[in-house]
Amino acid sequence: MVQDTVPKSSDKAAKDVLGVEDFDAVEFYVGNAYQAAYYYQHALGFKPVAYSGLKTGNRDSASYVMQQGRAKIILTSSYHPSSDISAHQMMHGDGAKAIGLRVRDAQVAYDKALERGARGVIEPTTMKDEYGEVRISAIETYGDTVHKFIERDGYDGLYLPGYIPYTAPVETEEEGVVRIDHIVGNVNWHQMDPTVQFYHEVFGFGTLLEFSPDDINTQYSALSSKVVNNYNDRVKMPINEPAHGLKMSQIEEYINYYHAAGVQHIALSTNDIISTVKNMRARGVEFINVPKTYYDELSDRVGEIKEDIQELAKYGILVDRDEHGYLLQLFTKPIQDRPTFFFEVISRKGCRGFGKGNFKALFEPIEREQAERGNL
Repeated sequence: MVQDTVPKSSDKAAKDVLGVEDFDAVEFYVGNAYQAAYYYQHALGFKPVAYSGLKTGNRDSASYVMQQGRAKIILTSSYHPSSDISAHQMMHGDGAKAIGLRVRDAQVAYDKALERGARGVIEPTTMKDEYGEVRISAIETYGDTVHKFIERDGYDGLYLPGYIPYTAPVETEEEGVVRIDHIVGNVNWHQMDPTVQFYHEVFGFGTLLEFSPDDINTQYSALSSKVVNNYNDRVKMPINEPAHGLKMSQIEEYINYYHAAGVQHIALSTNDIISTVKNMRARGVEFINVPKTYYDELSDRVGEIKEDIQELAKYGILVDRDEHGYLLQLFTKPIQDRPTFFFEVISRKGCRGFGKGNFKALFEPIEREQAERGNL
C-alpha cells in the first residue's frame, strides 16, 4: 500500500531499477466474466483467446483472456460470495485489480521492491506447463490495486499455465488496437505526491510530465496530475488527485463510487483512430460528446496534420501537439453503471504528451455527464 508520507526530492529521469520492460495484462474483477467478455469482444474488438474455470479444474473463479494486438485484458469473476474477488467487486464494481508489468526477473523485481519499501502480495512463484514456465510476484500499490511482476521469456503459451485456448462462438472483428499506451490511476486528496514518490523510490520511475490545476480545470472543477514512466518509456502511468474548484471534480466522483483509489482509465493505442472510433461507435461504445465548435480553429492551433478535420469532427476525435509531433484521442463514457472506469483511444504521431490542449474540451463533456447524474 502506498504510504501517506511527505514526499522527498523526486527524480525526473527514470532508472532501470526493477527491470520493468512493458505492460503485460491488466486483470479486472467483474460480476460476470462471461457476459463482460461478450462486451469486450463485440463492442471493443478484443478477441477471447484463453480461459480458466471449471472446465480447467479451477473451482474458485472463471477468467477470460481478451487480446487485441499486444493489449491483454483478463476478466475474472468468482464462484464464491465470500472470496476476495467477490469482496472487491462488491465494493468497487467492475474494476482493475492487477496491473501486470513484464519484467526480466520476477524474483529480482520483487526482492528489490521490498528492499525499497514495497509490501508484498504474492511471493515469487513459478508456474509450468507444456509451453514452458512463467514466474510471477506482486506488490501493493494505490488503493486495492496491485502490480504483478510477470517474467515470461521462457513461455510460449497464450497467457499462463492453467489456461486453455478459447474459441468464441462467433469471429471477432478487431478494432485496430495495437497496445496499451498508458494506465491512469486516481487517488484521493493529497495522495498524488506520496504515490508518485512511491514509484520513484520503489520502481526507479521518473516523472515524465506534471499538470497543475491551472493546466487541468474548467469553470467548475480542477485536478492535478503527474505522469510516471519507466526507463524505456513503454510504461506510462499518470496519477490524478482532486483539486479545489467550485464543484465536485471527476476524481472526487470516481473516489465516491469506487470507494477507494483505483485505475480510472486505460489508453488503447491505435494506428488508425478514425477507423477504430468509427467501428466502436457502430458497435455501441459511447464516447463523450465534443462540441463542433472545437474544430473551428483546430488547424490554427495544431498546425498541419494528415487526417481530414471533417472526419475528425464527425467522430468527435480531439487533436493536440507538442514539440515532438501530434496525437489524436477520445474518451469513452464509463463502461458500467458506476461512473468509474472508462477507456481512452489514442494515436500518437510522434507526440509524447497527453493532450494538454484538450483538457478543457475533454473535461467539460465529462462535467455535463456528472451534472446529469446529479454529481457535479
